[in-house]
Amino acid sequence: MNIQLSDHFTYPRLLRFVLPSIVMMIFTSIYGVVDGLFVSNFVGKTPFAAVNLIMPFLMLFGALGFMLGAGGSAIVAKHLGEGERERAVSVFSMLTCVTVGCGILLTIVGLFAIRPVAVLLGATGEMLEYCVSYGRIILLAMSAFMLQNLFQSFLVTAERPQFGLYVTVAAGVTNIVLDFLFIAVFSWGVVGAAAATAISQAVGGLVPLVYFLHPKNKSLLRLRKPTFDGHALLHACTNGSSELMTNLSLSLANMLYNYQLMRMVGEDGIAAFGVVMYVSFIFITVFIGYSIGSAPIISYHYGAKNCEELKGLFRKSLVLMSVFGAAMVTLAVLLAKPFSSFFVGYDEELLALTTRGFILYSLSYLVLGVNIFASSFFTALGNGGVSAILSFLRLFVFQVVTLLVFPIFLGVDGIWSSIIGSEILALGMSTYFFLGQRKKYGY
Repeated sequence: MNIQLSDHFTYPRLLRFVLPSIVMMIFTSIYGVVDGLFVSNFVGKTPFAAVNLIMPFLMLFGALGFMLGAGGSAIVAKHLGEGERERAVSVFSMLTCVTVGCGILLTIVGLFAIRPVAVLLGATGEMLEYCVSYGRIILLAMSAFMLQNLFQSFLVTAERPQFGLYVTVAAGVTNIVLDFLFIAVFSWGVVGAAAATAISQAVGGLVPLVYFLHPKNKSLLRLRKPTFDGHALLHACTNGSSELMTNLSLSLANMLYNYQLMRMVGEDGIAAFGVVMYVSFIFITVFIGYSIGSAPIISYHYGAKNCEELKGLFRKSLVLMSVFGAAMVTLAVLLAKPFSSFFVGYDEELLALTTRGFILYSLSYLVLGVNIFASSFFTALGNGGVSAILSFLRLFVFQVVTLLVFPIFLGVDGIWSSIIGSEILALGMSTYFFLGQRKKYGY
């Protein structure tokens, strides 16, 4: 069934529309997980810890693609809702070019910064060299990675979420096959893992680029010769600032997690946290995928001033986030040990630490989905300021506070359960803004 942004969305229609985005994000998480599986089981615990230590820094660079994708797609979808298709196409083309240019610049900066940053994060000796080797190869594909993040949002806006799913599956399969060849067969170690990821990111970023450039593209969006629009770029950046803040804050918070675990547990703590992040991301992508898939619908109906539909989307989304949250917690608790065994089953002590950590961490899913949707919802409405505040408080301020306080009273368990405290605090802020902004936007 061809579902359009202008449709009335019942629960079944809404779920059908967002399902490709959810599956797309799950596949994205899975092919990231595959790196960890192969590195941990075929290369060793130290290289696995090194990859997890440097990864938050690398994700800082890719955050710009999320910002321009989320912020820009809301603007473009709003123009489409207002019947201004040519304006939408112009902004889309400009943002794509800006993303490529920024990716090239960040690659150059990152190549010079990777070693001193790894040292600053605590890497020494063999672990330091693993961090540098992995990071430099990933940085070479930064423009493609940023385009992949950008197009995840714009393919939904173009009413082509299924194509976005196909591209993500293709990128994921590419990563899995190349991980097997480069690591298990050719024994290239961390270099092989980085090369497999970089090539898969090229697939994820360049295939949609070719699609939008193709003259037979019949979607709502296409790429044409760009015209610079400083106002639109600034609007996209400010509107998407929450997504930028989300990724920056998440990366910085993960660095603090690594610091606390290295201080209290050592290298095993870094490895355990890596497993928790890999597996947790599979569950969290359900919430992220829903938010990506529903955002253009919200932007469209807000632009079309269809308040009744906007109210329905808001209420249905809160119900679905709550149901998804309960389901995710149940699955996570049941699957904590089997999933942890895939990564570190060769080390009983590390397995026990990882399993307990993941169970405690996963309890946050009960409210985490509502908080993720809250940030996305205000971005879709064009209020990047509120969205950025929610993201910054949730992913940085509240996490830093709980990460510093909880371990004083609960030890290592306090590190794992700090996420629960920060998400509960964030839920209070989400509720505050939901209630405070409802009359302004009519939801």
